[in-house]
Amino acid sequence: MFKSPYIHIWLFLLTLLTTTVAGAEWVFGRSFFFHHDSMGFEEFKQGFYFSIPFLAFLTTHEFGHYFMAKLRKIDVSLPYYIPVWLVVFTTIGTFGAFIRIKEKIKTKFDYFDIGIAGPLAGFVVACVVLAYGFYALPGDEYIFTIHPEYANFKGNYRDYLNTVSNSGEVVVLGKSLLYSFFETTFADPSRIPHPYELTHYPIIVAGFLGLLFTSLNLIPIGQLDGGHILFALIGKKAFDIVSPVLLVILVFYSGLGLFKVAEFSVYQEEQTTLILNFGLFIYFNYLCFSKIFDDKRNNWILALFVVFTQLLLSKFFPTIEGYSGFLAFGFLIGRILGVYHPPVEDNKPLNLTRKILGWLALVIFVLCFSPNPII
Repeated sequence: MFKSPYIHIWLFLLTLLTTTVAGAEWVFGRSFFFHHDSMGFEEFKQGFYFSIPFLAFLTTHEFGHYFMAKLRKIDVSLPYYIPVWLVVFTTIGTFGAFIRIKEKIKTKFDYFDIGIAGPLAGFVVACVVLAYGFYALPGDEYIFTIHPEYANFKGNYRDYLNTVSNSGEVVVLGKSLLYSFFETTFADPSRIPHPYELTHYPIIVAGFLGLLFTSLNLIPIGQLDGGHILFALIGKKAFDIVSPVLLVILVFYSGLGLFKVAEFSVYQEEQTTLILNFGLFIYFNYLCFSKIFDDKRNNWILALFVVFTQLLLSKFFPTIEGYSGFLAFGFLIGRILGVYHPPVEDNKPLNLTRKILGWLALVIFVLCFSPNPII
């Protein structure tokens, strides 16, 4: 059995391996095992252009929490990295990392300082990575090494791809406000790749994911980092009103467009499957809201109201769609982490410096957030 700190070191090294493999698969657009053009060590090395900057972001984020906890004299573990490689499906090589706080946090100051330190530290690294990724963009000859057929368009491969519709086979990165700023400020416009090909640029992908994960951690709900920050800013009484409201908005937006009234109005051979899936969707909404009220009936009423409103909007706006990928976060917050914040023994208000940093962190959340991050 591994003993600390060896388990942390081994998990980090294994995550470095899996993220490097994942990075190589993104760069070359194929699996190490399930493709007729197999990849070797030379291709594997290209994955470091993704794994090193991405793990730099992730490690900085987690050690921001760690060192701040140590500074506040809170007993905390070293980061646990979570490697993942699904072989069949391309992933980013990890489910992230976390630290384990080994004692009860007693003050708003501790919650605030530990909660904000990780996102702010990681945010700086993500910005540096993304800025450099755009500044150092290679010319079109780089994408020609991956798609030699694009060279036949004599520099106009972007015009060609503009005529090709994305049928779901191509991953497109959804731009946040900050991503667009870095792209406009640091990139040579003639070198910006077509949106369909951005995943072949590992440093940009690493920076993009850094901003995305920063925004997800800063969602001001429950016991996410953003929840700790907002709780410290506005107090438990106000937070316990705002947090469930924001959770309902998140789940509502996430499920928009998954089911439409028109699908139920016309008989289809798959109608039974549709109704079954719809029932599971209602139950999933209930699970997301199951800890908002003590009375289960109220949680069911809330779930039914959200689904009914989604259907109503789909009737009048048939093309309206949310982002179903956020449903996982709705479930994580509502069912596992909890939508409310634990009380603290010391409720002294934050000082001015912390208040400024707290609201700045929420502005960073807005700047980094993309309503459709991965299309």
